Amino acid sequence: MDEVIRAKGLSKSYGGRPVVRDLGLCVGAGEVFGLLGANGAGKTTSVECLLGVRKPDAGTVRILGMDPQRERRRLFQRVGVQFQEGSHQAEIRVDELCRETACLYGRPADWRALLARFGLEGRERAQVKQLSGGQRQRLFIVLALTGRPQVVFLDELTTGLDVKARRDVWRTLEELKHDGLTIFLTSHFMDEVEALCDRVLILRDGREAFSGTVGQAVDASPCSTFEDAYLWFSGEEPEGPDGDEEKGNVR
Repeated sequence: MDEVIRAKGLSKSYGGRPVVRDLGLCVGAGEVFGLLGANGAGKTTSVECLLGVRKPDAGTVRILGMDPQRERRRLFQRVGVQFQEGSHQAEIRVDELCRETACLYGRPADWRALLARFGLEGRERAQVKQLSGGQRQRLFIVLALTGRPQVVFLDELTTGLDVKARRDVWRTLEELKHDGLTIFLTSHFMDEVEALCDRVLILRDGREAFSGTVGQAVDASPCSTFEDAYLWFSGEEPEGPDGDEEKGNVR
């Protein structure tokens, strides 16, 4: 499997306080990789360092063989990014925003087809502020895919979506994965992680607490479900009624 994302020894501190500590990861082509952790565990800073938005204090990053700090312009012709909170003008229309985004790329995708694929057909002339939270979230995914990226970073992609819309997005992402798209995902929804991710990395206090598949996370923990295993690795360990762990009273 071709390597798409690699980080080695990634570290970042703010005011002398370590936020990311010696992080390493590798993501292959066509893989869905999940970066997980409690609020404050270092997920956002890790992603910002991977993308070159912030300069790490130590370590190296390569995406598609490129340094995101030095080759930012060339790299972002091949990388899509969707963040949970968009910074777009509330009064701009959906079609205007899609056209503006498409102009940034040499070979953009058909944004109208993407809107239809994500259930936003008929909303082209609506202002962004007129969309529901779930519709805005789907629009931001459309914008992240407009440049025909080889790898896309998705942050809490189904926040605000109802059950059917979430499943529809999952199905579409599975189709895109099968077409070769590499997906780097952050999420607090463990059912989403189980449904989509080939491998996960769980952060705890800025360090790697676990790396591997969902099944391996369960096997390596004293828990019987992935959600409980995630809580255990991230430092919020689940306990039974007597304060004991779920598998064999392990502490």
